[in-house]
Amino acid sequence: MQSMSDYYSAVQLRSDRWNALREKLELLHREPEGRRVKSVHAEAVKLFDSLAVIERYWAFPGMAAFDHMRRQFESGHIAELVFAVRRATRALTTGAYRRRLIPLDRDGYDDDHDEEALLPPEARALTKPYFEVMIVDDVNDHQERWLKANMTLMRRPEDAFIYEPVVVPSLKDALIGVLFNHNVQAIVVRPGLRMDSDVDLAILTRYLNRAGGAEMIDDIAPENYGPELCRMIGRVRPELDAYLVTDRSVEDIAGLDLGICRRVFYNQEDFMELHLNILRGVQARYKTPFFTALKEYSKQPTGVFHAMPISRGKSISRSHWIQDMGAFYGPNIFLAETSATSGGLDSLLEPHGPIKEAQELAARAFGAKQTFFATNGTSTCNKIVVQALVRPGDIVLVDRDCHKSHHYGMVLCGAQVRYLDSYPLNEYSMYGAVPLREIKHQLLKLKAAGKLDQVRMLLLTNCTFDGIVYNVERVMEECLAIKPDLIFLWDEAWFAFARFGPTYRHRTGMHAAGVLRERLKSADHANAYETQAKALKDADEATLLATRLIPPPNARVRVYTTQSTHKTLTSLRQGSMIHVNDQDFKGEVEASFHEAYMTHTSTSPNYQIIASLDVGRRQVELEGFEFVQRQVEAAMAMRRAISTHPLLQKYFKVLTAGDMIPEGFRESGVESYYHPEQGWTDIWDCWEKDEFVLDATRVTLAVGGTGWDGDTFKTDVLMDKYGIQINKTSRNTVLFMTNIGTTRSSVAYLIEVLVEIAKELDDRLDDASKMERLAFERRVKNLMQDLPPLPDFSHFHSAFCADAETGEGDIRTPFFLAYDENNCDYLELDGGIEAEMDKGREVVSASFIIPYPPGFPILVPGQVVSREILAFMRALDVSEIHGYRADLGLRVFTAEALARQTKKLATAAE
Repeated sequence: MQSMSDYYSAVQLRSDRWNALREKLELLHREPEGRRVKSVHAEAVKLFDSLAVIERYWAFPGMAAFDHMRRQFESGHIAELVFAVRRATRALTTGAYRRRLIPLDRDGYDDDHDEEALLPPEARALTKPYFEVMIVDDVNDHQERWLKANMTLMRRPEDAFIYEPVVVPSLKDALIGVLFNHNVQAIVVRPGLRMDSDVDLAILTRYLNRAGGAEMIDDIAPENYGPELCRMIGRVRPELDAYLVTDRSVEDIAGLDLGICRRVFYNQEDFMELHLNILRGVQARYKTPFFTALKEYSKQPTGVFHAMPISRGKSISRSHWIQDMGAFYGPNIFLAETSATSGGLDSLLEPHGPIKEAQELAARAFGAKQTFFATNGTSTCNKIVVQALVRPGDIVLVDRDCHKSHHYGMVLCGAQVRYLDSYPLNEYSMYGAVPLREIKHQLLKLKAAGKLDQVRMLLLTNCTFDGIVYNVERVMEECLAIKPDLIFLWDEAWFAFARFGPTYRHRTGMHAAGVLRERLKSADHANAYETQAKALKDADEATLLATRLIPPPNARVRVYTTQSTHKTLTSLRQGSMIHVNDQDFKGEVEASFHEAYMTHTSTSPNYQIIASLDVGRRQVELEGFEFVQRQVEAAMAMRRAISTHPLLQKYFKVLTAGDMIPEGFRESGVESYYHPEQGWTDIWDCWEKDEFVLDATRVTLAVGGTGWDGDTFKTDVLMDKYGIQINKTSRNTVLFMTNIGTTRSSVAYLIEVLVEIAKELDDRLDDASKMERLAFERRVKNLMQDLPPLPDFSHFHSAFCADAETGEGDIRTPFFLAYDENNCDYLELDGGIEAEMDKGREVVSASFIIPYPPGFPILVPGQVVSREILAFMRALDVSEIHGYRADLGLRVFTAEALARQTKKLATAAE
């Protein structure tokens, strides 16, 4: 039996323990007199003991049923016990307990329903959704049965949902329970709860730490246990509903922060009112305004006398040649396809009905003040935000290796761009993220130059493609201390899921914005600011860079995040969202945002994408916590399996936080989330403290030891041979991203494939000649050691940069200057460019040069080509370099064009 330290998640531990118990009991049933009876019996006892501390947090099978099973075991009734455990394990695995009562004894068993868990999706859609309600009260067994019976008696045939109650006695049990049991959708907090739990298990203590830790909890006064529990649950699972039953007066309760509490019941046992409130609360998250409207529209008989012959499927059903399309997609997608905005539908450009309501629900779910849907991807979202906020001539600090849509956005708005360099990971041919010290340095330099009033926005990627996550709250705090009205655009294209993981949530732009807005209002913050302001009066830059700066209380919190919902949550391709928490949005931005939205949004948006965004929001509010938890579990299982497999270690390496984040940015000292000897690291500590952390759901695998580069390993090996799809590669790595759809079976298949690849390599090397071995070793050395250093951004040519000291440049002018072919020339990469450099010429790029991988511009229009960039381009071994023509060379500006532009810039400055 695996040790509990082998498990990252108690949910995974529970599942495996039930399956292991079933196997041991079946063995005892088959071999009651066998040689292994004693050892198997002892293992079954241990399994019962480990499950006993876990099952108290779940409604099914429930502690009463579990205790009955244990008594059967102790009494030697193995045949009956095997039947009950099989039924329970099967119901837990298939989720059948969510759809019907599962009898665990032979008398209640019905053969006709044994395969009910295999119902098709159409039938499952008709069943009532199931959830669990956690009641927090320190009661005896008789009182617990009375509470559960009264809750169950409130059920009515017309109820939209069905739930089962689970009772826990203490505040700590409730916190562990809501983080452990993903079925919980509501909490009823009664006045009899106590503080401490009877459970003392390391894996469950990890859950308690995510809720704030024992040191924070133990200071709560007994009379505040109920209100504080509501507040603390709101910190870790804000999507839930809480109901507080109290005997305290209205006046006492009114001044308290009750977190997620929807209603207070004053010392009464009105179970029907409580039941109705619980259902109403879940219904508020379950509703999907636009998806429901679209379904209703598809049922209406209509005559189509407008665009879209495909509407209602008419052009397909009447066809003799494209019937296969109708058969493949089915009728509903065409019944719901329309360009109409009436008939119960809505306009994405001017929403007043179900789209407006769907966006408001999404804002609630993601912690935003406003949310806007987009049907053509986050590339468009990025350009909308930039165009709405940045005026020609505004200075924008931009992460140099951000998505190309941001660079093109800078062209569109005419910004003065100050690129920021991320720390390099030369050994893996990838960049990390921009250190806070570098951001502060550039802001202080602009302040010293008297340009701080021109600085408009800081634009960063959170998290990066490779999984580097910023300490968002700290970055915004310290930047606002220098520039109190700075606008932040966090590109969270790959981070939409983070809102629904308690550990991850704190590093999202919307959560950090909400925290900052509350903190800036507090008296404690004002006092801290005044104290620091006096201490730092006349401080030099070195002191300011070394100090954690505190923003003034009057700082404006202005935060935007863009997310590719379709990348990490349930949505059709190109479904994205813009989330806003900007104190000045209504007064300053709303009109320009509307114009930018109109500019980039199609007048014919895809209703299926909008509906999928609506449904995806419903899903994450009701089961996002569960799915994200399972996503992290899958990634952690992958990390552990590869890191502990002797054969895989010969050719592969899972990159850890220590490999991808320099030590100076890891205050916690955490180097790896899993160590073969020490087990799992509780990542809460590093996610709370460190400047950068590694998203555990992204597993970067170094594959240079196989002799294949990342792109070849991705295409020729994983995809063509085994059907495994990945996206991101570097020269010697591939990236495996788990998502909310990743299963344990998928992870197991990947491990099987990697083992098969490693065995084939072993066999090949065993049979290889001396020269073949030497060639293999050279390829490995070339991929793992002989790597070109990653170049920093050089600088803009003086024709496009008015101030070399602060370094911001104009990329709009060179972008359009290159439209005239007479301004451009081509220089060959080998020989031509370097020969011109040797003559003293500044070679200036006339276009974006974007190699894949790494997938971001190494040159932008107006940038001077450095020898480091030239060496990097020569060393690149990739099939795609956008903007570069191998037959002609690099497109550059002529000396005459640069001279004319320099003169023009100087004249404008005069």
